[in-house]
Amino acid sequence: MALPKIYVALDCQTQEEADQLVSRLPSGQVGLKVGKELFTSIGPEWVRKQVEQGFSIFLDLKFHDIPNTVAKAVTSAAKIGVDIVNVHASGGSDMMRAAKDALEPFDNPPLLIAVTVLTSMSDADLADIGIQVTAEQQVLNLAKLTQKAGLDGVVCSAQEARMLKDALGESFKLVTPGIRPANSATDDQKRVMTPKEAMLAGVDYMVIGRPITRSETPEETVAEILASIGE
Repeated sequence: MALPKIYVALDCQTQEEADQLVSRLPSGQVGLKVGKELFTSIGPEWVRKQVEQGFSIFLDLKFHDIPNTVAKAVTSAAKIGVDIVNVHASGGSDMMRAAKDALEPFDNPPLLIAVTVLTSMSDADLADIGIQVTAEQQVLNLAKLTQKAGLDGVVCSAQEARMLKDALGESFKLVTPGIRPANSATDDQKRVMTPKEAMLAGVDYMVIGRPITRSETPEETVAEILASIGE
């Protein structure tokens, strides 16, 4: 089954808030991105319930630890039934390979992707932590490491999508936050692109949060975004 092009970022703090938002989203047309904030608050059982209700889940916990710990973490995610799970590419090759190997026993394993450079980070931010290359170059470096480790793709900015597709091939999946429909506020994202621009650049799956979750009519906003990309 094809995964939805759009994952709605559920940046909620309570189950009540999450339930209210999810009830207004079309399960067959969008997926849900569950991050640290919500997962820490209400846990895996709520995520499992959304899977049972037909939602595709991107579990965005960005695992970054010793290889054995990360392997067990992605195994737990797969047992919940999520469709996408991620790790930090900066955890290194051994960690990523351990995660990939841990998913081999599953008949339908989730896509395993790696975070390259957070979309909130600029070249100056990287320099502050001792990385003396541009954000774009660091994304490429980490994406190559990810592909070599056997993972399915990376999280990246849509602005790097075409570069990555050219370097790593069309089958290497790209998941992109920092997507903002035309006329939306960029908030704390520094490297953004509209949904239509992102699709044209080669993005496979888009993460969209506040333009949908803060909309008075999230279902209508979803419909408008889907229409803008021909879905």
